[in-house]
Amino acid sequence: MLKEGIPRHQQISNHIREQIEAGDYKVDEKLPSENEFTEKFDVSRVTVRRALQTLENEQLIYRCQGLGSFVKDNRTHQTFGGLTDFMEDMEQAGMEASSKVLQLKPVTAPDPVAAILKIKEGSKAVRLDRLRLGDGKPIAFDTTWLPVFYGQLIENFDLEEETIYGILEREYDIPVEKGCYRIEAENADSYLAKQLRMHKGAALLLLNRLSYTIGEKPIYYQQRYYRTDRIVYEISVERKPGASPGSDPIPLRDFLPVFNNETK
Repeated sequence: MLKEGIPRHQQISNHIREQIEAGDYKVDEKLPSENEFTEKFDVSRVTVRRALQTLENEQLIYRCQGLGSFVKDNRTHQTFGGLTDFMEDMEQAGMEASSKVLQLKPVTAPDPVAAILKIKEGSKAVRLDRLRLGDGKPIAFDTTWLPVFYGQLIENFDLEEETIYGILEREYDIPVEKGCYRIEAENADSYLAKQLRMHKGAALLLLNRLSYTIGEKPIYYQQRYYRTDRIVYEISVERKPGASPGSDPIPLRDFLPVFNNETK
């Protein structure tokens, strides 16, 4: 199976890499043991270990002492314990953020949105639709509704390169003090599937976010549809000593979005 003229460890690492990239080995799947690779390629364990070390250096696999080698998910972690915007999330993930504005105009706010924004039913709100990109690849689609006052403040800025948070805080000294989140599952309709380059009906992660400024005033309500092959959330909590059923909630330490920048 191995060819002459090319270092054996390099051929083995190339072979395993190709299988990982082809999806033959899934994320967190255990690879064959060193002994199995030794028998398969008819090489020494030193050669196999060198090949695996190459893949570990490339962050394609990780190794656990006594357990073996596993496929790494190749996704980058960043802290989500604080209130961040899309640009900040992408920067922490080591990805280049950009956006494509598809719509920015006043519309009649749907009644549920009007209630959330604390404006009268039938009132106008500014609707902003954006395709969000990481390293030039679709990650999410946002629909954002703002009360007209805040919508007018941002309309003359480059919303493909700037964020609402950044504009309000930098240009108008309007602080974004807190946000409320709700995460749920959704399926892509024809429009979302086209924008996110997915199949209709594909699973999406819907992040509903309401952001406030001083005095509990809503700045905007946003629905962000994430490609589920581009992001997952990981939660880290601590258990209180002596905790019992029905006691106070367990403290939340970290709420981490994990992005995959390899998907096309």
